[in-house]
Amino acid sequence: MQTALKIFCGNSNPSLAREICDYLGTPLGNATVNSFPDGESFVRIEENIRGMDVFIIQSTSNPANQNLMELFIMIDAARRASANRITAVIPFYGYARQDRKDQPRVPITSKLVANLLVSAGASRVITVDLHAQQIQGFFDIPVDHLYASPVMFNYLKHIDRDNLTLFSPDVGGMKMAAAYANLLKVPLGFIAKRRTDAETVEAVSLVGDTEGRDVLIVDDMTETAGTLCAAAELLKKNGARKVYAAVSHGVLNDRGYQRLSEGVLDELITTNTTSLLQKEGMPIKVLSVAKLLGEAIKRIHKNESVTGLFEINGF
Repeated sequence: MQTALKIFCGNSNPSLAREICDYLGTPLGNATVNSFPDGESFVRIEENIRGMDVFIIQSTSNPANQNLMELFIMIDAARRASANRITAVIPFYGYARQDRKDQPRVPITSKLVANLLVSAGASRVITVDLHAQQIQGFFDIPVDHLYASPVMFNYLKHIDRDNLTLFSPDVGGMKMAAAYANLLKVPLGFIAKRRTDAETVEAVSLVGDTEGRDVLIVDDMTETAGTLCAAAELLKKNGARKVYAAVSHGVLNDRGYQRLSEGVLDELITTNTTSLLQKEGMPIKVLSVAKLLGEAIKRIHKNESVTGLFEINGF
């Protein structure tokens, strides 16, 4: 006999959670998730979940620490309420850039977050486009690592590819860029960059055909839009006609919105893994991953394979 399905969410992205529930045809679970005046998080699950298959949807984007604490506490509450299985659905996995010890006396925070999720009581994790794929190995529980590429490709297949070149904004993103270029059947290039500080990036050189061509930059995330806008400026100086960017996670801060408003990047294509503010006049197209995540939840609940979610039609 299959256990009942229950879906809850924290405060990071309730609109995505509602979309997922609409796709699945199931109501969003009733839970109180708020804060005391001193900032401490409080959670109470307002319905019986004993013996049920529970999925908790929570991105750990800004404010990352608050959203993480809400997630930990929700998982603990579900465990203490005798849920049969608890899956943390984390569309955007925060702290993913702190995945290695690259300086003396620094932590590996993405590993710490993985440990805390397991300690809180998570049985499984679903996430989308990790910044570093090796983070899956930080967990001692199953991780279903989904890709936003099927959602992106469904949108990109309608654009004119005859005059398109695809670029990676840095050497580290070449694997993702090569996969996109192969499926779109377009030429591939890359940009060498130099980071001067946490918010400032300088694009110094490029390899690839740009003269009179449209360019699509692909990356996993953007926060300040520094890398994307520096790349777009260099590409246009080298003859690119229009420059677009396809980014899985739009974790934009005020500096990022300011850079996008300057118009050097013609369009930013991203997804709703984070609760992105839609500001008037901004060249931002937001695609929904609700169907992708909803289908993953449905298959995991039924103990079916999620491999088919990586198949892309039309290419």
